[in-house]
Amino acid sequence: MKITDITSYPVWAGHRNYLFVVVDTDEGIYGVGESGLTGRELAVMGAIDHFKPLLIGEDARRIEHIWQMLSRGGFFPHGKILGSAIAAIDLALWDIRGKALGVPVYDLLGGRVRDKVACYCHLNPGHAPGIDGLVENARQRVSEGWKFLRWGLPTEGDLLEPGRAIQQSIEQFDALRDAVGDEIELCFDIHTRLTPPEAIQLCREVEPYRPYFMEDPIRSESPQAFHMLRSKIHVPLAIGEQFASKWDFRELIDHDLMDYARIDLCIAGGITEGKKIAGWCEGHYIDVAVHNPLGPVATAACVQFNLAIPNFAVQEQPREPGLALTDVVGNQPVFEDGYILAPTAPGLGVTFDREAAKAHPFRMTELPHLHRADGGFTNW
Repeated sequence: MKITDITSYPVWAGHRNYLFVVVDTDEGIYGVGESGLTGRELAVMGAIDHFKPLLIGEDARRIEHIWQMLSRGGFFPHGKILGSAIAAIDLALWDIRGKALGVPVYDLLGGRVRDKVACYCHLNPGHAPGIDGLVENARQRVSEGWKFLRWGLPTEGDLLEPGRAIQQSIEQFDALRDAVGDEIELCFDIHTRLTPPEAIQLCREVEPYRPYFMEDPIRSESPQAFHMLRSKIHVPLAIGEQFASKWDFRELIDHDLMDYARIDLCIAGGITEGKKIAGWCEGHYIDVAVHNPLGPVATAACVQFNLAIPNFAVQEQPREPGLALTDVVGNQPVFEDGYILAPTAPGLGVTFDREAAKAHPFRMTELPHLHRADGGFTNW
């Protein structure tokens, strides 16, 4: 089964772009994948253009071989841009393999170890100060069946002042725990916005509210920095959404510096690399909470992956699946009472309409930029 073509489809979804990639074969079977690296889709498309001549004529069944060639073939080890391109191609190849054999991808990964996948949603407004709207939305989500809720460090427009943000976060924790009770899990995303001393202060203050995890408390460029952080706080930590490979995770896994690995299948090299990271984590009693703020193909891939790994915790799912780009991506996973149910269709389980994708052309857009009161740049 030879690869005959690779096509990128950058699609505007009304609030952001998604980058889908279709791999065609000489047997008429196509696979679809999705790339991460939101806001830099054109850079990933450039990487895919570089990969295309290498891939035409390759056997689509040799998934690991292709992964190694793309990751190491340019001499320079892949980073986030190449990792995102590799991820989209890798997901498409697993989709092809499953379709060719007539089985879901999870069957190719050893079969299901669970029947459904627990998910957490994004509360709205998720990174804003204030309490009433956040509490109202949390109650609504609980009534819809969600058992895990996520929101994040507040900003005031494009201004982030850590002292105020920390105090507002503590007040939000108190109000949410009181509103939803002890059985609903609270996930809080700091989004790499704080310094270590600031993150330590916040994590200590919210410990009585029993967060399920505190995500990305500090910037991710130096995994070594988490040694000090880990020694000073006791809440569970979730880290890794910005990592592009197993090597980026190495320090945090080997030294037990996190409790949940935020593997992004659409940045960290796809299912092929994700399985290796998850297996490494299993040996350290680290569970996986995949990073998935992306589109419906990414959601489908995460479901297949999470059904097959034993150390799964929860899947990020900003909103119920089946609500976005239904004209482009068909047969999206089914959501029920806080879980996504195991699909039965072959491959990733979804269909892809190329003409519909073209009807949602790419729009140049930029992620928000934050600053401190003195005008200094800070992480979004």
